[in-house]
Formats: sequence, C-alpha cells, structure tokens
Amino acid sequence: MKTGLFCNYENHHQDARRAIFEQVALVKQAETLGFEQAWVSEHHFSESNLSPSMLLLMAHLAGVTSTIRLGTAAVLLPFHNPIRVAEDIATLDNLCNGRLEFGVAKGGPFPQQNKHFAIPMSESRGQMLEAIALIQKLLYETNVSFNGQHYQCESLTIYPKPLQQPIPVYVASGDDSAIAYAAKHSFSLMGGPPFSLERLKKTVSKYRELNSSGAENLMLARFFFVGQTDSEAVSEALPFIRHFSQKMTANTVQVMQNSGQKQNPFNRTNICFDEDYLISNSIIGDVKTCRDKIKKFQDELNLGTLALKPSSLALSKNLESLQRYNQEVRNYVF
Repeated sequence: MKTGLFCNYENHHQDARRAIFEQVALVKQAETLGFEQAWVSEHHFSESNLSPSMLLLMAHLAGVTSTIRLGTAAVLLPFHNPIRVAEDIATLDNLCNGRLEFGVAKGGPFPQQNKHFAIPMSESRGQMLEAIALIQKLLYETNVSFNGQHYQCESLTIYPKPLQQPIPVYVASGDDSAIAYAAKHSFSLMGGPPFSLERLKKTVSKYRELNSSGAENLMLARFFFVGQTDSEAVSEALPFIRHFSQKMTANTVQVMQNSGQKQNPFNRTNICFDEDYLISNSIIGDVKTCRDKIKKFQDELNLGTLALKPSSLALSKNLESLQRYNQEVRNYVF
C-alpha cells in the first residue's frame, strides 16, 4: 500500500494565496516524508475549495517536487473538451517527468457545476465514459477518428505524446456501467472520503467479477488527523468536519429540490455527510486508533493507495500530524 496526500486547497482563512501555498507546503512535506503520491481534486464555484484549475495547480507542483507522483482526483470530464484534456495531460506528464496519475469522474452532486457548464446531470456519466475513450486514443495513437454521441474528430493527432506509455487511469464511480468500463480496460478505482466501506466493498466486488487480475488497485481518500489522544484528534478535526458536513447537507437539499426527489439519496451504506458518520468513517484518532482503522481498510479492500486528507484548520497541526503518521503509524500498517 502506498501513502498519498489528498489535496483540496481549502480556503480556511478566506485568503486565496495563503490557501494555495499552504497546500503546496503540505505536498512538499509529504514528499520529504517519502509519501508516494499527491492527489489534487477539482472543484468549481466554491469559496471553500480553490482548485477549479486543477491541472494548472499540478503544473506548479510538478515544478516544486521531484519524486512524488501527482494524481488528478479527479478531472471532471463532462465539463471539459476531451481533446484539450488529452493535450494538457500529455503536456503535464512531460512536465512532471512521467509522474502523472490520471483520475476521472463525472462530477459529484453539485448542481451549480452542471448548471453553469450546461451539462445535464442525466448526461454526465455517458459523457465521462465517451470522453475517456477518446482521450485514451488521442494520447497513444495517431490520425485518430472518433464519432461518438457527444464528441467527434477526424484524422487527429495531438502533440506532445505523454512520457508514460500508458499513464495510469483511475475511475471514481460506483455506477455499474462505469465499473464495467474500468474493469474492461483494467483501469483502477477511486473512493472519496464520504464513501462508506460497504459501498466500496460492493464496487470492488463488482469489478473483480469482471476482472480478477487485481487491476482495481483502489485509491482510497480519507479525512485524517492523528493526535496524541483520540479526544485531541477529534477536537482538532471537528471544525473541518462540521463545515464539510453542513456544506454537503445543504447541497443535498438542493439536489433533491432540483430533481424532485422526496427521499434523501445519501445514507450510511452509500455516502453520508453526518458529522458522527464522517468522523467514524475517517482516520482520526490517536496512534492506535489510526493504525486499527487503516488495518481494517486494508483487510476489507485491495488498497493501492491510502490518500490522507489532513483535517485541521492549522497548517502547523497538519504538518505535525503527517510527521506523527510517518513515525508512529506508517510502519505498523504495511
């Protein structure tokens, strides 16, 4: 199992430049500690998460790091032209000297994103799957012709070609069609912090029914803080968890209103945003608690990477937590 850092570029202090460079400091610290990967999320129209231009942020990270692999978690493909994505991904792979991991998603339950990018939620999954098919052709083939429902091109070759042949691909989805597509192409899987263990086990099981090679190589992101005691860790992480819970709960209400749903689509066997659920589902606690939680994920899932999302509002506390993980947790869970 590899250790990664999950990067949301949180704007805790309402200072965009500070938010960006505190995240850079965490990535540089993670590299110093020997973390193998750093994963950057894509968010739009959010005061809390300042990573709409994910690939631009990653190009900067490529210039200030040298060994840590850089992953997209994930490119929200329906909101981008896949030809441009292919060009940008190939260029970025060259910039980071072949350290790129390419995660893709359709875009989560954020109606503002679909509204302003003019992509109906009902079409986004189909667009994601068609986009990744075109991108894979453009990255490694020449004179590509493609005639899909959403995207078309004729005799197109992009330059540069990526350094890696191929770039590892990860798909973030629990949908049967997306899992089947990932399994067919031996792409890996991704699971976000609010995804329940039960949901993740079902996703991995469906994948393995179609592809038993172990290619699912799951990247699991989890909110994280390791403290000297459980109570200290929970107290330190709670303001972040509470803000996330309130934001996502309000967003859920909006999703239900927009879709005409009367029943909450989120629950504790799938995805849930309740405070107590998020804390119990995260790696937050003292050294022993964090070791035990990680071991449980390892026992239940074929973890390729555990991507830790530091959950204090203070940079110094997050740096301290990463250091404690490296010294007192990491060697006990491999």
